[in-house]
Amino acid sequence: IKLYTYCRSSSSYRVRIGLNLKGLAFESIYINLLKQEQRGDAYTAINPQQLVPVLVDGDKTIHQSLAILIYLDQTHPEPSLLPKDPYEQALIKAFSLDISSDLHPLNNLRVQQYLSNVIGIDDGKKNDWYQHWLKIGLTSLEVQIKNRAGDFCFGDTVSLADVCLIPQIYN
Repeated sequence: IKLYTYCRSSSSYRVRIGLNLKGLAFESIYINLLKQEQRGDAYTAINPQQLVPVLVDGDKTIHQSLAILIYLDQTHPEPSLLPKDPYEQALIKAFSLDISSDLHPLNNLRVQQYLSNVIGIDDGKKNDWYQHWLKIGLTSLEVQIKNRAGDFCFGDTVSLADVCLIPQIYN
C-alpha cells in the first residue's frame, strides 16, 4: 500500500490513523503542498484533483479520505470503523461527512490561499471568517454526540467519526 500524503493535511492524517488502527503497513510518499508538488504532471496523472491523500493498493488508486477509509474498512474489516447496525452507520457517516465536507474545506490550504491571494482578505478577517464557521460546525458536532459518546464519539469503540474528528481538532 502506498499513501500519497502531506504531513499537515488533516485528510491525509485521517487515512494515516485508519491505516495504523488496522495495523496495515504502508509506504508514505510525501507531496509538499507548500511547494506546489501536487500541481506537477506526475502527481496530476495520479490525482487530477491535485489533492492529498491518494491511496494506491496494487492496481487500485483511490482519492478522497472517506472513500479510502471505507475501502480499507471493507477490505480489512477488523477492527471495523463502522458498526453493523445500518442506523448507527448512517449517524457515524453523517458526522464524518459534516467534518470532511463542511468543516475541513474551511481550513484547506487552497481555500485559505484563495481568500488571501485572490480575494485579498487580510489575515485578521480571514481568521474571523474561519472562527465563525468553525464554531457553528463544532457546536453541531457536539450536539450530535452529546447523548451517544462513551470513551469515543459514538460509544466505547473507535469509529470513523473519531478518525475524522481528531485531525479536525488538531487543525
